[in-house]
Amino acid sequence: MWAPGEDVSKLTYYGLYALQHRGQESAGIAVSEGSRILVYKDMGLVAQVFDESVLGTLRGHLAIGHCRYSTTGSSVWENAQPTLSSSDGGGLALAHNGNLINTPELMARLPAGTIRATTDTEVLTSLLARDPGTSIEDAAADLFPKVKGAYSLVFMDEKTLYAARDPQGIRPLVLGRLERGWVVASETAALDIVGATFLREIEPGELLTIDERGVRSRRFALAEPKGCLFEYVYLARPDTTIAGRGVQATRVEVGRRLAHEHPIEADLVIPTPESGTPAAIGYAEASGIPYGQGLVKNSYVGRTFIQPSQTIRQLGIRLKLNPLREVIAGKRLIVVDDSIVRGNTQRAIVKMLREAGATEVHVRISSPPVSWPCFYGIDFATKAELIAGSKEVEEIRESIGADSLGFISLEGLTEATTLPADRLCRACFNGTYPIPIDRDNVGKFVLEAKA
Repeated sequence: MWAPGEDVSKLTYYGLYALQHRGQESAGIAVSEGSRILVYKDMGLVAQVFDESVLGTLRGHLAIGHCRYSTTGSSVWENAQPTLSSSDGGGLALAHNGNLINTPELMARLPAGTIRATTDTEVLTSLLARDPGTSIEDAAADLFPKVKGAYSLVFMDEKTLYAARDPQGIRPLVLGRLERGWVVASETAALDIVGATFLREIEPGELLTIDERGVRSRRFALAEPKGCLFEYVYLARPDTTIAGRGVQATRVEVGRRLAHEHPIEADLVIPTPESGTPAAIGYAEASGIPYGQGLVKNSYVGRTFIQPSQTIRQLGIRLKLNPLREVIAGKRLIVVDDSIVRGNTQRAIVKMLREAGATEVHVRISSPPVSWPCFYGIDFATKAELIAGSKEVEEIRESIGADSLGFISLEGLTEATTLPADRLCRACFNGTYPIPIDRDNVGKFVLEAKA
């Protein structure tokens, strides 16, 4: 956010609050009043890290914020963002959504001992800040063509805000307008929360510079759009817009297609809240089977920092979900969820519904089987972690204990987005990676292993 006269730290806090679903491990804000950058970050949720007294100390006219979901580097304080690099030429703070796939190659460009953290983001920050004789804008335009992988970035020096998106545009990034400034965010929903007007998506391969002269655009690479299809399935908020189409509308349409692809006789369609709700609405609408709420979600269960006792651990998913027995007893249920990654959640839900009296449990999933690891910003990095990496649909059905199991087809999901297949990254579903992967140089702990 670049907005003189606004309380930028509080607005950034609210923006991060709107994006909390994208990362729950740590949170941070960097702010500048024009002469120095101050960073405050800690482990935990946005509301756990910041309070009125902390935000009151973060004064300035520009700020960047981040909530972390770790994909390179352990979940520790040293790896929290924004990262900060200081030199005689001034400071640079940076926040990153995505994951790089040539981090060791980039790391080799730095003198030994330059960085203490073990993230691709820290490497990127150090490389950008290396030459105090070069402007940040020129350094970025020179560096980014050498960077491979997914990166939607916001970064800042003491006076200027910058934003950039990788040439494939794998992760979302949008530009908004405030009455007295500008906002860049991962999702349009964050713009709504802070009262900014959505202007446009930042283009793949585009670098923005924002200061008192306004917004300047510079292209550092040709656009080769490959937006992440999993954003539509799970990552993005339903009230976000991607490529001109609301995510909620896409998810409801996927549910309709799922009903046509995998019909079954049943008494009630219920979602796994809230991830399966839009698709369950679409499934009920297309099938004519009533929609109902069969599971209640505890809205206050986020990431807990207190380890559960063995007794609580055995209750498993019940801390977050509990069945409405009077709704589901004696019923043939269709349970709609967005994805099956490891299978543990669905196994627990099916068991819970049967214990609550459901006579049949038919599971319908609004994404194809997730069979391949993601190297672009989602933390399932090996096929062994994915139930669909080693099991066929019937084996998965048996494993989770459902009476039947149906996944939306890849074609059905793609068509629901209204985008052509060649503008989407669908690698976790079909194994076709838009940026070639060197398996020896990727992995969550690649820098820690080399250290």
